[in-house]
Amino acid sequence: MIITCPHCKKDHNIDEKRIPPNVKMARCQGCGQQFPLDIPKADSPPPAPVPGPQPISLEASPDPDPSPGIPPSGETRRIGVSLSKGGVGKTTTSVNLAAGLALAGKKVLLVDTDTQGQSSFMLGVKPKGGLTELVTGELPPQEAIVQARKNLWILAGGKSLAGLKRLIDRKDYGGELTIAQALTPLEKDYDYVVVDTSPGWDPLTVNVLFYVNELMTPVSLEVMSIQGFGEFLKSIASIQKFRKEVQLRYILPTFRDMRVKRGSEFLEEIEKIYGEKVCSPIRYNVRLSEAPAYGQTIFEFAPGSNGAQDYRELIRKVTGEPDLFT
Repeated sequence: MIITCPHCKKDHNIDEKRIPPNVKMARCQGCGQQFPLDIPKADSPPPAPVPGPQPISLEASPDPDPSPGIPPSGETRRIGVSLSKGGVGKTTTSVNLAAGLALAGKKVLLVDTDTQGQSSFMLGVKPKGGLTELVTGELPPQEAIVQARKNLWILAGGKSLAGLKRLIDRKDYGGELTIAQALTPLEKDYDYVVVDTSPGWDPLTVNVLFYVNELMTPVSLEVMSIQGFGEFLKSIASIQKFRKEVQLRYILPTFRDMRVKRGSEFLEEIEKIYGEKVCSPIRYNVRLSEAPAYGQTIFEFAPGSNGAQDYRELIRKVTGEPDLFT
């Protein structure tokens, strides 16, 4: 039996005899979206087979996954910027996303879960503590959280997070909820909580995925990054078995270089599969790499650059406010 995903239009060849009778929904492993499972009647003529069947996972579920839209207003939005591969612009995106939202008048908390602690460096602040001290109780929230800009606060990362990893590992149960338990009581003071993650797959990354509801995944337009993105999707699927609230909302192509033909081909393929989840690309811009040396965001360092223009467009997409900054 051939089932076509209504979201990404991929055809899936499955054996209807193996579908349990109570299953009413299907999840496409191409785009990750759920859709109603329409099983044809026995007297319907079978469709022609499609070569190269794509896998599809089936599960009983009362409602399909929410479409990649804007969550209801009034709720604090928790956005994780994550990909298991490094060098794709996660921290640059986290900082400029948070700064852009703050410029748009939103109250934003930026949380750094990377042991390198580069988010605070990029903003030019030197906090005396951060996420580790908040979780362990060494510092109260008003001291652990530092205001970096108007409407923008930061909960810094750094080397002390290595100790937090050990703390999580020593827990007999509930270790994956450590960060969520620390941040949930604080989020009511903010419109957005943006969480920057480290490369790889460690206890802190798992903790982030058990806290955020939305994922933004920067993907540089090169072979290794695309391959890492595929592996990351598999990891997300394993987390969604236990926490369906976390959804991939935004795929952000980075380091777009119009001189590289292969990059354009990668972008077209991603857009074909993931549709509206794909954000406008962040073009390669040397100003983005220069700004951190001055402790400034791209909006402060080079407001007229391509990098600033592209991140403004990202803010418009995330907020659903197309007239921002105009």
